[in-house]
Amino acid sequence: MMANILISPGKYVQGAGELKKLGNYAEGYGKKALALITKSGYGRVGSQIQESFDKTGCSVVFDYFNGECCRTEIDRLTAKMEAEQCDMVIGIGGGKILDTAKAVAYYRKTPVLVCPTIASTDAPCSALSVIYTDSGVFEEYLFLPANPNMVLMDTEVIAKSPARLTVSGMGDALATYFEARAIQRKAAATCAGGQVTLAAMALAKLCFDTLMEEGVKAKIALEAGACTKSVEKVIEANTLLSGIGFESGGLAGAHAIHNGFTVLEECHSMYHGEKVAFGTITQLVLEDVPAEELQEIIDFCIELGLPVTLKQLGVKEVTNDKIMAVAKAACAENDTLHNMPFEVTPESVCAAILAADAYGRYFLGE
Repeated sequence: MMANILISPGKYVQGAGELKKLGNYAEGYGKKALALITKSGYGRVGSQIQESFDKTGCSVVFDYFNGECCRTEIDRLTAKMEAEQCDMVIGIGGGKILDTAKAVAYYRKTPVLVCPTIASTDAPCSALSVIYTDSGVFEEYLFLPANPNMVLMDTEVIAKSPARLTVSGMGDALATYFEARAIQRKAAATCAGGQVTLAAMALAKLCFDTLMEEGVKAKIALEAGACTKSVEKVIEANTLLSGIGFESGGLAGAHAIHNGFTVLEECHSMYHGEKVAFGTITQLVLEDVPAEELQEIIDFCIELGLPVTLKQLGVKEVTNDKIMAVAKAACAENDTLHNMPFEVTPESVCAAILAADAYGRYFLGE
């Protein structure tokens, strides 16, 4: 019998202006931090982070991220940490920076603090780094022995990011409950290495309910540049609820189908959560859910501006060969499509993708 397991970050902090206190938080974990950030990110928040360290017993060394969470970058930063004698890593930015910081901390056996500047994926809370090749093709999941020591969400910074990023995060979070539900039905192992706990299931469901209740309100507020209560709730749903939910609830169809789409060059401009949203609709088609449930999810995606057709995903010309290539990649032996509670084949996935696209066009009135 597999145990029921739940894993989560050591500490989760969410609020306006929290990045200005990063130095105080970091002091609890070590003496010298390597802070990984992009050049533009440094331009926006670098000085306030530096200031937050000035009055503490902890110093910080900044390094600019090379743009890809790949072995080359991880090795470069591991060497830098050794040279600078840093005893913790801080990742400040988007998913790839956070994943890189987590991987570097793992190889150096140090604490890691993650500070997302966007709420576009559920990656921040997880004990997982997605490793790509130098050219950006999915290579492998690096499962880490522990979740980040701390996740810090500065809602002021996040609310200033383009609304499309937070909407993309809702697309990623949308999959959480449906994937956890599939895993529970199959009694499969989650990313946490055991079966789904009641707690993880409750958080996954709360994540879904929050999106349905607050998602559209939050999108409209964000487009007006307003950080409202609904924006705060969605940031938590995208990050904490979806983070614990996907990891301790498990991944199934939606994320595997996302990985399948990475083989199409033309979809590379789409965000992770946008592809996951379409993957979620495809998973629901595979499961043959009731028409009302399918319509509710497609309508929600349309209202948020998440892609519901292959054309919206960037596929200019839909051919059977292309979609079959996506389906085959999604069915890869080591991917999570096999966590669905029934047998899945490249043929059935290909059919589900084409049907999902057709439903999307239907509800758009095309």
